[in-house]
Amino acid sequence: MGPDLADKRWIIAKGVLFLILALFSAALQLLAELPTWQEAVLLLICVWSACRFYYFLFHVLHAYVGIPRAGILDLLRYLWERR
Repeated sequence: MGPDLADKRWIIAKGVLFLILALFSAALQLLAELPTWQEAVLLLICVWSACRFYYFLFHVLHAYVGIPRAGILDLLRYLWERR
């Protein structure tokens, strides 16, 4: 495995490439299926909420709840131990 990515410019470039890939694949899917506007809105809501859940799991739980390593299994462990 190579060294960790430390250059901020490359980190930002990687994020932008992920965004372009997501937008391109979503556009191709929408164009291929020719959905109604309701389906397009539901797809946008689905993608937006999945992104927010990802942010919740890997930032909010760590920064604001205090779970040392944040993720789905860590959240489940935290909830189980509080029971």
